[in-house]
Amino acid sequence: MPSESEPEVRTVSGVVRGRREAGRAVFRGISYAEPPVGDLRFAAPQPVRGWDGVRQALAFGPPPPQPGAFGTSPRGTGDDWLTLNVWTPDLDPAAGLPVLVWIPGGGYLVGCSGLPEYDGGHLAAGGTVVVTLNYRLGFEGFGQLDGAPANRGLLDQVAALEWVRDNIRAFGGDPDRVTVVGQSAGGGSVAALLAVPRAAGLFRRAVAQSVPGTFFSPGLAADVTAACAAELGVRPTLADLSTVPPDRLPAVGQAISAGIVRWRERWGSITHRPIPFAPVVDGDVLPATPWRALVDGAARDVDLLVGHTRDEHRLFSLLDGVLGQVTPEQTGTALRMLAPGPDGARRYREAFPDATDEQLYELVNADWLFRMPSLHLAEAQLAGCGRAHLYELTWAAPGLGGALGACHGLDVPLVFGNLTSGQPAMLIGDPPPAAAHELSGQLRGAWTAFAATGDPGWPAYDAGRGTRVFDERPAVVAYPEETSRLLWRDHTFAALPLLA
Repeated sequence: MPSESEPEVRTVSGVVRGRREAGRAVFRGISYAEPPVGDLRFAAPQPVRGWDGVRQALAFGPPPPQPGAFGTSPRGTGDDWLTLNVWTPDLDPAAGLPVLVWIPGGGYLVGCSGLPEYDGGHLAAGGTVVVTLNYRLGFEGFGQLDGAPANRGLLDQVAALEWVRDNIRAFGGDPDRVTVVGQSAGGGSVAALLAVPRAAGLFRRAVAQSVPGTFFSPGLAADVTAACAAELGVRPTLADLSTVPPDRLPAVGQAISAGIVRWRERWGSITHRPIPFAPVVDGDVLPATPWRALVDGAARDVDLLVGHTRDEHRLFSLLDGVLGQVTPEQTGTALRMLAPGPDGARRYREAFPDATDEQLYELVNADWLFRMPSLHLAEAQLAGCGRAHLYELTWAAPGLGGALGACHGLDVPLVFGNLTSGQPAMLIGDPPPAAAHELSGQLRGAWTAFAATGDPGWPAYDAGRGTRVFDERPAVVAYPEETSRLLWRDHTFAALPLLA
């Protein structure tokens, strides 16, 4: 029998039993689709079969296959990768609480909702139902295969949102006030979902944090598939790749990433910041890039909150071992490969005449990968007669000696309020300073207010380019990265082509 400490909820598939934690009901590892293995390998997600009795929802589901990265990849066994988790402050079906659905990031290669930085307890305390989910990664989720649907990872996310639509009222949530949220590859997924016809109507609002500009053309994605198959010694066909065990594919993605410069003449810019997988503009699941789709009005009825950190690339410079050691040659290569237009490198040097080589290196990397795609998403939403709110996180975190500034990923612990758990907490410092607690409260308050009402607490972005700056002294100002904005003003974030 259910108890106060172990509440039960009836979903459309069956009853699940969770537990009470700090006054909130928590349900972990709920299947939202059948395991995508066997006959369902490389297929679109299929509805989960119903069950009799009560299923325990006390532990996170096993992570989707992925390589180890930065010591963050969780361990788990089993093939029930397509699960989600729910935190709710009120199980009354009449509560009608706003719902935040979080899509983890990780370069479309790694990531899992069971990581401690994604614990939804603090967010749920603000009066929202919080849902986090797993989806297929790497080749399982985004490899291009004839005879298999493209963007299976995005289709998994759609299936999870359909589960939310059909079940969240039983957890106290309002299915008409669903906000989809994500950071990095999760932010790219949110941007993609704005353009996915099958996702239309499944969420009312969207928060896209640090949106990557990498979306692949079918030709580029197919060429990456051919390289993966060659690495495995099989043909790049559905039949041959289906014989490869799922736990072998992540190593192939790692091998391609490690040697990606071999394909520089064919794959272009993705070989500079190794990105072997990304959503594919296939014409079906994803008919157009998010920027094109938003200009055409695909999401004009969806409220959008989008932004980035100031020092997006500094974390990657640290991980690559070049922080403080960038050479003029590395800067020249980055400018040549990433700066927009045939004279982009010259224009960058002229626009930032006092910048060092290292500063130019970080600027062009940050602009190409995250800052300008995020800004352009807001501008595309406006062009399509929609509404967008823009922000930039500029607080220089003291963790790791303060060397990383407002780097990529800093927003994750601040938004979740998990300042002492998970790898990103290292960016905050130990113990977290008072400024971190204050900023975390501001971001959580803005995100939950946006989910509830569509208003995060500052004016929508418009021709005046009003931007909420999150720092020790909060402010709404003209877009702070105006020089970069002008450099990229005429650039189009199109699907990346196969060059040769």
